[in-house]
Amino acid sequence: MAFPKNPNPAFLLQQATTLRRDIIEMLGAAGSGHCGGSLSCADILATLYYSELNHDPQKPDWKQRDRFILSKGHGAPALYSVLARTGYFSPDLLGTLRKLNSTLQGHPDMNKTPGVEMSTGSLGQGISVACGIAAAARTQDPNQAAYRVYALVGDGEMNEGQVWEAAMSAAHYRLSNLCVIIDNNGLQIDGETCRIMNLDPIPEKWRAFGWHVVQCNGHDHCALVNAFAAARAETAKPTVIIAKTVKGKGVSFMENKVNWHGIAPNQEQVCTALDELK
Repeated sequence: MAFPKNPNPAFLLQQATTLRRDIIEMLGAAGSGHCGGSLSCADILATLYYSELNHDPQKPDWKQRDRFILSKGHGAPALYSVLARTGYFSPDLLGTLRKLNSTLQGHPDMNKTPGVEMSTGSLGQGISVACGIAAAARTQDPNQAAYRVYALVGDGEMNEGQVWEAAMSAAHYRLSNLCVIIDNNGLQIDGETCRIMNLDPIPEKWRAFGWHVVQCNGHDHCALVNAFAAARAETAKPTVIIAKTVKGKGVSFMENKVNWHGIAPNQEQVCTALDELK
């Protein structure tokens, strides 16, 4: 039986807070990893897995399941948390993140972790694979896809030319069962995205590439639920949801701080962060 969906915003906020607590504890125990971008996408992943995706944690290989690709693979802690909390594996494993022989590597590994659809980490590649999977879903009936495909892309990741090649391809083949979500937190490892490689105006670029564009607050669960509904309603084009987010969301001393892109909190910082995330 497919995982039950609950679009209630208060429920989704509670789940997103659990994901954020897991992220902090996992990275604190590992002593390395990516805080900022994992925290910024927690609301998106909570909404996807608890409200949007057709999936069954008891049957990870269910053929009719919707597929999710974490193209920004460094956000793996957020993905691992939501997979564990929805039943793909025991939450007890979260503490083994980045440990020797753990199934939870620093970036997702489809050969080791239940629920991971693709091994990602090399930025730009996830969206291309998502296009292929979306096309494969229509091989039986070009007018009726067997399932939907979702891919989460970082705004810094859009510096990669492969992202735009994939965008052209998806529009050309009218992959209306493909939904890309941009974690638009405005920061990447080297600083502000607008300074490193300015991609503004992002909505107009995606429209020019032939996509249906939806914009929303990436931390507003009601807005996210509505954005995914709008994506499902689009039958002629692929959809991109540009979700405005805050890097390090939920932990005051991490929010909008570029230095928290790829470092882990010490134990004192873990305690402070968890206290904020009650």
